[in-house]
Amino acid sequence: MLLRKLLPVFALLWGLLLFLPAQCQTLLRQWKSAEGQVSITLNDNILGKSFLYNRDTLLLSGKWKQENNRLHFTPLALNGLKLTQMPNAAPPAAASQTDTTVASNGTQADTIISPPRVMDWYGLPEWVAIENLTDNSLTLSNAGVPMVFTYRDNSSFFTKLINNNLLRGIIGIFSLILICFLFSTNRKNISWRLVFSGIGIQILFALLVLKVPPLVVNIGSAAIDLSPRAIFQAVAGFFVAVLDFTTQGATFVFGDLVTRTDTFGFIFAFKVLPTVVFFSALSSALYYLGILQKIVYVFAWVMSRTMRLSGAESLAAAANIFIGQTEAPLVVKPYIERMTRSELLCLMVGGMATIAGGVFAAYVGFLGGDDPAKQLLFATHLLSASIMSAPAAIVAAKMLFPETENIDTNLHISKDKLGSNLLDAITGGTTDGLRLAVNVGAMLLVFIAMMAMLNAILFDLIGKPTGLNSWIAAISHGKYAGLRLEYIFGFMFAPLAWLCGTPTADIVAVGQLLGEKTIINEFVAYGTLGNMKDLGLITNSKSLIIAIYALCGFSNFGSIGIQLGGIGALAPGQRHHLAHLGLYALLGGTIACLFTAVIAGMIAG
Repeated sequence: MLLRKLLPVFALLWGLLLFLPAQCQTLLRQWKSAEGQVSITLNDNILGKSFLYNRDTLLLSGKWKQENNRLHFTPLALNGLKLTQMPNAAPPAAASQTDTTVASNGTQADTIISPPRVMDWYGLPEWVAIENLTDNSLTLSNAGVPMVFTYRDNSSFFTKLINNNLLRGIIGIFSLILICFLFSTNRKNISWRLVFSGIGIQILFALLVLKVPPLVVNIGSAAIDLSPRAIFQAVAGFFVAVLDFTTQGATFVFGDLVTRTDTFGFIFAFKVLPTVVFFSALSSALYYLGILQKIVYVFAWVMSRTMRLSGAESLAAAANIFIGQTEAPLVVKPYIERMTRSELLCLMVGGMATIAGGVFAAYVGFLGGDDPAKQLLFATHLLSASIMSAPAAIVAAKMLFPETENIDTNLHISKDKLGSNLLDAITGGTTDGLRLAVNVGAMLLVFIAMMAMLNAILFDLIGKPTGLNSWIAAISHGKYAGLRLEYIFGFMFAPLAWLCGTPTADIVAVGQLLGEKTIINEFVAYGTLGNMKDLGLITNSKSLIIAIYALCGFSNFGSIGIQLGGIGALAPGQRHHLAHLGLYALLGGTIACLFTAVIAGMIAG
């Protein structure tokens, strides 16, 4: 009774807190000029210090720093297109010129723009002095010329309510459950206990990794942090160490092409692809020694007991956390021919919703660059995403195709070895890794070249004559230069980005990443995310975290063919079922990745 009476009071207080503005003198806001035609947004988070400067339909993004009472701006992109040189003291040019050269991956963030040769960038000087800063006003000056900005929090109660992290997370979770329910083949037999226990495991894991404070224990003279986050970071540190080990091997083979990034730049083939080869060999060695199977067994036991799964699908779901969608079925190879369709879909969705260890280390290098602290940060989030995706995949699969037959709950890992001895296992893993690395490199070359060609057709042959380019630049406030695949993907997948809890300013950008991941693959999407992060095109740390989790899976159209060939070779009698369940697996894998993104955004945000 007392709790029931107090609930309205708590609700009222919570609502009032949403209305109360956070009064503090800070630069980290969106500042607007009096006429509203110019705005500058300053951010400082895990992405570093980034800014967005908007004047009419022009948008500059880049990095900033503060030295005493002066601000220095380093523009990196104009209307989402990469800049190639910094402003200088040369005489003013009439306008900036677009260079027809396209960089290596042809994406919007890598198209080259020659900047105007002036001391400032469309009214934004390179250096400005802070003349005045209050709760709602900012005055900057350059050479005695003042620039006055104001801050107004015009968001309504409803806007603040709908942007609340917890509420957005709840909306996202129930929306994804609704999608699974609508596409389910047997709604009456959905096990709601399994659904909510699977979601509960994800939330509990995310809380342990992202929210539990340090738990320091003094052992002798040493202070050791035993919190789940510290333990998890220690595991993530292993993947960061793998990058260093790979660099040493790659340097021996390729020399300065790996280490001299100041001279040669970041060469993908020599910096990222060797990681795929080395980690594939390492995984094979761990599998041969039986270490990987023991780790898999622990995760499988937890999921089997909490979600009442069959032994085979529990083991396959756990194996997918660490190895790829074609290698994980080997753990349950003797059982695939006898699997029910529900178990088979669970196996397929698990492969779609997670990533392989080899590409995992490559993505850490993608996002973290050469900074060990950033590598550790992104390794922690990627590992967390891959683990959370395992129960999420089970939830999605069991809603789309509920189990109606009797199942075997015993956990028996296949005794098959990947080689006759340890050296043979390493050799086999190296060969498989080389095949994967060459496949990844060739695939990226072709897909990115195709994107560049389609972008040229859309931008020059359709966007310019019809005026669509100007219209898109205007409605996106300069974030997109015109009609390109990036804008189309962003527009199509923006609703899913909103459901994940993405802040309004980054919805189209995250939607673009979801589109690239689903239609092309996650390697291309992570490459684009790395560019967006470096160029300041994604400024909210919550958006970055949501994107990392949402992209962490093999759920794309190409993976349907990979699974048909890989799993079909292990169980020829299941080929017709695999073909029938292909699109269900893609849908389930996508939803599983979105489940993890929603929960991570709700908790980390």
